[in-house]
Amino acid sequence: MSTFVRDLREGDAAQVAVLGGKAAHLGELSRIEGVRVPVGFCVTTDAFRRVLAEAPAALEDGIDRLRRVRPGDREAIRTLSAEVRRAIEAIPVPDGVAARITDALARFGEEAAYAVRSSATAEDMPSASFAGQQDTYLDVVGPAAVLRHISRCWASLFTERAVTYRQSNGIDHRTVHMAVVVQRMVFPQAAGVLFTADPLTGDRKAATVEAVPGLGEALVSGLVNPDVFKVRHGEVVAKETDAQRREQPTLTDAQAVSLVRLGRRIEAHFGRPQDIEWCLADGDFHIVQSRPITTLFPVPVPVPVPVPVSDLDADAGGDGNRVYVSVGHQQMMTDPMKPLGLSVWQLTAMAPMQEAGGRLFVDVTGRLASPASRVGLLDLIGRGDPLVRDALETVIARDGFLPSPPEPPAAAPAGPPADRAPTPLETDPAVVTELVERSRRSLAGLERDVRTKTGPELFDFLSEAFQEHKRLLGDPQILQAVMAGMEATWWLNDNLRAWLGEKNAADTLTLSAPGNVTSEMGLALLDVADVIRPWPEVVAFLQGVAGMQGVEGVEGVADGEEAEGGGFLDGLAKLPGGSEARAAIEDYLGRYGMRCAGEIDITRPRWRERPATLVPAILDNVRNFRPGAAERRFEQGLRRAREKEREVLSRLRALPDGERKADETKRMIDRVRTFIGYREYPKYDIVSRSFVYKQALLEEAERLVRAGVLAEREDAFHLTFQELREAAVRSHRVDDRLIRRRKDEFRSYRALTPPRVLTSDGEALDGSYRRDDVPAGALVGLPVSAGTVEGRARVVLDMADADLEAGDILVTVFTDPSWSPLFVGITAMVTEVGGLMTHGAVIAREYGLPAVVGVARATRLIRDGQRIRVHGTDGYVELLD
Repeated sequence: MSTFVRDLREGDAAQVAVLGGKAAHLGELSRIEGVRVPVGFCVTTDAFRRVLAEAPAALEDGIDRLRRVRPGDREAIRTLSAEVRRAIEAIPVPDGVAARITDALARFGEEAAYAVRSSATAEDMPSASFAGQQDTYLDVVGPAAVLRHISRCWASLFTERAVTYRQSNGIDHRTVHMAVVVQRMVFPQAAGVLFTADPLTGDRKAATVEAVPGLGEALVSGLVNPDVFKVRHGEVVAKETDAQRREQPTLTDAQAVSLVRLGRRIEAHFGRPQDIEWCLADGDFHIVQSRPITTLFPVPVPVPVPVPVSDLDADAGGDGNRVYVSVGHQQMMTDPMKPLGLSVWQLTAMAPMQEAGGRLFVDVTGRLASPASRVGLLDLIGRGDPLVRDALETVIARDGFLPSPPEPPAAAPAGPPADRAPTPLETDPAVVTELVERSRRSLAGLERDVRTKTGPELFDFLSEAFQEHKRLLGDPQILQAVMAGMEATWWLNDNLRAWLGEKNAADTLTLSAPGNVTSEMGLALLDVADVIRPWPEVVAFLQGVAGMQGVEGVEGVADGEEAEGGGFLDGLAKLPGGSEARAAIEDYLGRYGMRCAGEIDITRPRWRERPATLVPAILDNVRNFRPGAAERRFEQGLRRAREKEREVLSRLRALPDGERKADETKRMIDRVRTFIGYREYPKYDIVSRSFVYKQALLEEAERLVRAGVLAEREDAFHLTFQELREAAVRSHRVDDRLIRRRKDEFRSYRALTPPRVLTSDGEALDGSYRRDDVPAGALVGLPVSAGTVEGRARVVLDMADADLEAGDILVTVFTDPSWSPLFVGITAMVTEVGGLMTHGAVIAREYGLPAVVGVARATRLIRDGQRIRVHGTDGYVELLD
């Protein structure tokens, strides 16, 4: 038609920049065989740009001010967005644009009723649907009314909700433009919404149809209760109808099934589940909109396994239904990872892992399907996280979902006995000392040898280092040492509860256990505070640094760039006591600088790269503790553990067969104190090695920047290890579009909440505790560290934002070892994610902090500053005000 107006049937997905998301999707829909779309046209983004070109300077100023508003400043957004809308609506539609619109109306029927609908360029995207963010107007009749409502649609690009949505998704207001769809109205006998996947569970095989009589606006606005049809495998499996329509539902079952069949055709065309608006007129379904369902968690896609799969991990791949368990919930890091971090973790992990939504999952289908391995898997998982066990049991209970177990092999002829289980480790501290020393020698060799490698030689070296990494971590003695501490903990808790009626006795018996590198890290930061505390000018300087956290340029370096010798550390040297303070911080970074929040992703900035991250925790320690707190705290824990040991053994000896029970318990106490601290060391070793890999890869990325292959160094984070190797060694090029797409995907993944368990149907399961022994209104979780504490809740989503006072209770989504410095200043902990043997639980027990983990939606149900009571022994949290 013209640059300002296009027939909807001319549109397709490639024209989003011209037609906006809605119109482009409608054009695509009209091309699908059997799909009917109401006729109409699109007023293109060229027309919108023409209008803005005639806008007064005040509009430009208003948009600029809106860009600078903080996302949380609702009042400023409301005021400024209203100003921008009024300014746009006041601009007359240019004559050339108006003429094209009226010509189109004449062709489609000037006096017909039309739907005038916004179609923004950042709308109906795979990563953000923008559903309901801009305006739609129905029953618009006549050219003047259509032109007026087109102006309103242009202005609706700046509704308060649209502005807030863009800011929360990191989308610049100036990069989004508005087209407008003008469609002939269809006056149906029924209308509604079809979800081709269950929007609540994510099940891709279950479709949901919502239907109401007449126009669908009553459904969207919530004025009418819809009839709801659940359709699976071509039949209605559940139906819920409004009481007034029970005798004659809005749709017949056959119509609901037919609509879902049409929806499956649309889903196949777009390649992902769809949220489809439809109407039924004259016996035919008309599709008025289809957008991707952006809230569904993606289904894992199998990836090639670079090494032979062991019998333990022979579950990956294969056909049929699959069951996946979240790696992030075991590693206490449920945030998305960037591609380089994902691929390096996959290449160094002991089990094959698949990626979905920026997270990693392990396929446990084979182990669940086999009754022989199922019991052990559920027992091990259940001890750590009963929610995962419950979710898996839900899947097991479904007839026909899991594959049938293989037939047992025929009896084999007699032969030599099978390999025996490895000899149990002696309870000898020298075992742990040797394992730690072995790791340190290997790490030193890695650091020494990698310095001489660049280009192809570097990638060959790292590939070999990954295999050495796996060989070291796969050492049976490491697993034995870790399991020795865990099994001794379980033995003590199980038997002392049976013999003495005492819950979680091991929590006290393991206080101040030797060799726990993570708890030592928290105490060591108390020692740093002791060096800084006597120097007021240093404290004031660090307070200024803390106040600038999150402000670009605090370190004077780019994201991920090392700050050694630069940033705030240089400023310390000019102050009285600054040299001592800097030396203490540098010494701390020398031991723990490879750590950071979310440290399993090597693309996350390490403390060595951003030392200012530690400043708030250091200042909390300066404020909340007296000198010598680290030593006192360790000695206090050790004293309590010894007193508990004497008390338990004394009570046991008073029981029937008490001497035997006391002797066995003493052996287990010695065993748990020998090995439980080592539980944290393999992770420390992994993170230490990963930091070496990262530094080497960043140096290679810097060379690619100098060669013009990468625009900036951190672009390498959005490539897999294999893709980075290809760019550095063979192709010497990187597709900029791939980098941009990966960045967009990563932003979208941050809005997703990963489930504990995921099926190949896309169903997300998080399990339930199924308990009835907690007070009404209490939040249920997993007890991981005994004791009861009442205090002020501090809801902290980012360690750098923590502002803790003595006696506070930390409430957060998850903690990993990098949070340990905060543990020394709190009295209890509540997390949404975690298990009995995850790092936060181990350190909470080490420090004697009552803790409840796995509390669903804790950071939303508990208000910052609210008084709560944490029942760490029984596993629940009471809200007191």
